[in-house]
Amino acid sequence: MQEMSGLSTVGNRVREMRENKLMTQSQLARKARVALRTIHSVEKGMNCRMDTKRKILLALGLRFEDKDLVFPSMRRLVPQMPEEPLTH
Repeated sequence: MQEMSGLSTVGNRVREMRENKLMTQSQLARKARVALRTIHSVEKGMNCRMDTKRKILLALGLRFEDKDLVFPSMRRLVPQMPEEPLTH
């Protein structure tokens, strides 16, 4: 899987997985039992609830344990700032 950067990474991975399964957004929404607008939002990089992530993962034929492959944590997306001593 190609490594991507930025906030759109989450959406791009959901879309990539969906397209690899030859599914439309409507089909994924129906199979995951979520609203079509939820799939639109997730693919655009918007955050969603953990339960929604679980439903999408299962609908894509993945395990919940694979969530970090599709939904990387924000902590990993934001570069860490070097720790510097505070000066006053």
